[in-house]
Amino acid sequence: MLSPIQRWLRITLFNLLLVALIGFVLRYKIAYSLLFVDQKHLLHAHSHFAFTGWITMALMVAWLSEENEEAVFKKYQWILYANLATAYGMLFSFPFEGYGKFSISFATLSIIANYIFAIQFWRDLNKMKKRSVSHYWFKAALFFNILSSLGAFGLSYMMATKDIHQNDFLAASYFYLHFQYNGWFFFACMGLLTTRVLAYAISAGHLKKIFWLFSIACIPAYFLSALWMPIPLWVYTIVIIAAIMQITGWAWMLSLLKKQLPFIKTNFSLTSKRIFGLSAIALSIKLLLQLGSTIPSLSNLSFGFRPIVIGYLHLVLLGVISLFILGYMIGCKFIFINKTTITGTSIFVCGIIINEVLLMIHGVSALNYINVPYINEYLLAAAFILFCGMLILNISQINKSGK
Repeated sequence: MLSPIQRWLRITLFNLLLVALIGFVLRYKIAYSLLFVDQKHLLHAHSHFAFTGWITMALMVAWLSEENEEAVFKKYQWILYANLATAYGMLFSFPFEGYGKFSISFATLSIIANYIFAIQFWRDLNKMKKRSVSHYWFKAALFFNILSSLGAFGLSYMMATKDIHQNDFLAASYFYLHFQYNGWFFFACMGLLTTRVLAYAISAGHLKKIFWLFSIACIPAYFLSALWMPIPLWVYTIVIIAAIMQITGWAWMLSLLKKQLPFIKTNFSLTSKRIFGLSAIALSIKLLLQLGSTIPSLSNLSFGFRPIVIGYLHLVLLGVISLFILGYMIGCKFIFINKTTITGTSIFVCGIIINEVLLMIHGVSALNYINVPYINEYLLAAAFILFCGMLILNISQINKSGK
């Protein structure tokens, strides 16, 4: 019989399969003709469902799994069902109406479900007799998730009223995205990592200082995504300091983990260690790119080319966050591990790497106004690899033996 953790994570993996399928359709639409698909509307469905149905869902379940009690899942299950329902509501409404009354309603209900989860989980964290550094990360993640909703409400208002100004629209979009993937997603993952790190006998004092480096930097780091706006010199200086603080915090964390490699090698499977390693590499690249974006000439170029923005978003959402979640699932044995699981995961990871390399090539060539032959077809092939890998991984959870 499946445990609550296994049941819910099986749902999240199926949702990731749907995300990969939609991604493949979007890439097909770019490379070839698909008249009945509205690219922009389907893209909204793709992003909203990825955020809500895959990442947010998986993080909520992973947080609850730390208690490892069925009673905890019974307490939160109606919130999980509400989040799931709103995710599918957005999945089926956005492709047909874009930002319309149904899609905006489901998006709003999704935010309300997140509010309720945040309030309930915050209260439960306060009730715990034994508190750790991970509690700081979890609370900050909840705060940034709520904060990001201001950008979402701004976007919904502009779309509903048709009163759209480009700078306001971009500012709201990047506000929502920043506090989702640099706030809610990242801090939630670090909370999960810190929970496991404490078992490695790493000083809680060091971990707390790393937390403060990232948390203090998070809000001013928003302007790393908005350097195209006219900002005062003093704000620009703070932004540079924030980027340096994040790199410092991450370098410190890596140095602490390096000292615990013997313990990590003993207690985690080879697959999970490799996935965590790739996620760490992706995060390192992401933080270095952020620091590089503070150079005005590079900032203007990057924000002016869509392939650069798409490549960066995929680096964070696939390379950093999704890989971490998959590694966490496998490392903690929350999903069935067999040959088919390893095969599907390996193909999916290869798809991520190929996709990122192609997006990087596409972005660099766009900067130099060079057309890469068949780049859209290659990206379509990468999307197909991602879909196949996730399909096999989902099948592995049904066929436990892997035969």
